[in-house]
Amino acid sequence: MSPLCLVVDDSRVIRRVALDILKGLGLRTAEAEHGLAAVEFCRTTVPEMVLLDWNMPEMDGITCLRALRAMNLEPRPLVVMCTTESGLAKIREALEAGADEYIMKPYDREVLLDKLAQVGLVERT
Repeated sequence: MSPLCLVVDDSRVIRRVALDILKGLGLRTAEAEHGLAAVEFCRTTVPEMVLLDWNMPEMDGITCLRALRAMNLEPRPLVVMCTTESGLAKIREALEAGADEYIMKPYDREVLLDKLAQVGLVERT
């Protein structure tokens, strides 16, 4: 069975683009519109990877990331922060909170594929 990827973003358009890319790579997908919904999802289903936006209502990405890491999920999902936050301090904060990778918006299929290959979720062909 292919890995399950949870796309967490308050923008329906961004979620749809990410879901289409991931499905095109042969991955299973799920979506959540904010961090709180992502945490609730992960209580019952642990995805192999979470593509997580930083700036969202209800619960932002960094708070969600910390909550997911505190849950000690098994297996531990890979988390790729996906945001417009480009400052070195923000990148460091995400990595220190437990992010496995960081991707800047806007991104395309190639950029996402490279990150997924870097974290070992897919093979770069």
